[in-house]
Amino acid sequence: MRIGELATATGTTARALRHYEQAGLISSERASNGYRVYDERTVVRVRNIRHLLAAGLTLDDVRVFLPCLDGDVAAAPTSDQGLRVALERLAVLNQRIAAQTQARDRLEAALRRATGGPNLPRSLTARPVT
Repeated sequence: MRIGELATATGTTARALRHYEQAGLISSERASNGYRVYDERTVVRVRNIRHLLAAGLTLDDVRVFLPCLDGDVAAAPTSDQGLRVALERLAVLNQRIAAQTQARDRLEAALRRATGGPNLPRSLTARPVT
């Protein structure tokens, strides 16, 4: 299948697919016209890559999971290296969340001081639902 077809089948973009290929996570052959041609099995691999990225991993982190990207990555046996990468990424995400929470609290306090009271206008306190 060509890159556009793979992008459609996996809900991603051709640009992302080229990025995954450059990172060594997927591969393609070249047709006589120079177009990238992917094996049908690449659909599963790309969906697994996107699943891991959505879970907060980076492309570098995903490389650890290469041996199981062509199957059910969620059902694959856990490896010590995979667990270590996931735990390290979780720690990084927790640190970022804590830093963002502190920044939000400082900004909220500054806004309370600037508006002269403990109650900010509702439009300023509305937080997106997560």
